[in-house]
Amino acid sequence: MVIRTAERALTVGHTPDMDDAFMFYAIASGAIPMDGLRFEHVIADIDALNHRAQEAELDLTAVSAASYPALAKDYWIVAVGSSVGQGYGPVVISKAPRSPQELEGRRIAVPGLQTTACLVLRLALPGCVPVAMRFEQVPEAVLRGEVDAGLVIHEWQLTYRDAGLLPVLDLGIWWQQRTRLPLPLGLNVVKKALGRRTASRAATVLRDSILYAFAHQEEALAYAMRYGRGTDAARARQFISMYVNEESLGLSKPCREALRTLFDQAHRAGLIPAAPRLSVIEPLKN
Repeated sequence: MVIRTAERALTVGHTPDMDDAFMFYAIASGAIPMDGLRFEHVIADIDALNHRAQEAELDLTAVSAASYPALAKDYWIVAVGSSVGQGYGPVVISKAPRSPQELEGRRIAVPGLQTTACLVLRLALPGCVPVAMRFEQVPEAVLRGEVDAGLVIHEWQLTYRDAGLLPVLDLGIWWQQRTRLPLPLGLNVVKKALGRRTASRAATVLRDSILYAFAHQEEALAYAMRYGRGTDAARARQFISMYVNEESLGLSKPCREALRTLFDQAHRAGLIPAAPRLSVIEPLKN
């Protein structure tokens, strides 16, 4: 007689964006083994996921790297699934030509106050006034003159010029010039209450899903484009390759150093109360 072990259900949060969709494609399509786990998907924008993680609502979730200091007591960082900019990142845009210095003291639309984009903006332009709104509302707010500039993320990093908007400052370039490090923007975190074994199993499933997507890129891309909000295939491929890369399969030493540097600088600037110790869960070894 075969005794079947009941699946363990985990609530898993990710964004309705192409990079997350690409990484979760194999899980959503049932293409890989789940090691006795069942993922109950919670799809929400990153700002909403940051807030839910602060209440420790979700077992495994995407979050902004900037939100981790507030989550460290309840969550481990997952070593896979990160979104890291290598000399590129969120872009400050405006309707008319401006220098970064001209934005000191000015209102800048941001995609959430807890996002890494906002944290790095406040390091780069400490006198600016962040104005929180949903990320897709940022370009229109700039065009209407409701704010002096905006901070764009996701596919808008590639398409803002199509709307007649102009670049002021690429925060990924600013960060690399300042630190010579990559810019860790998004992380996955897993709840400590699950225990290390279950947390590592969940990390392994996510790693295997990313590996499957790399091995089946056309079908994973087609799935991801459902979340592209009209982005054409060439830009979708470009965007996904920007944020699903080798750092998504394991946090490198430079990326871990970048996280520590980000938190140290934010603490010195008075933007977070303390720099947390990095506590990372690795996938199971094959």
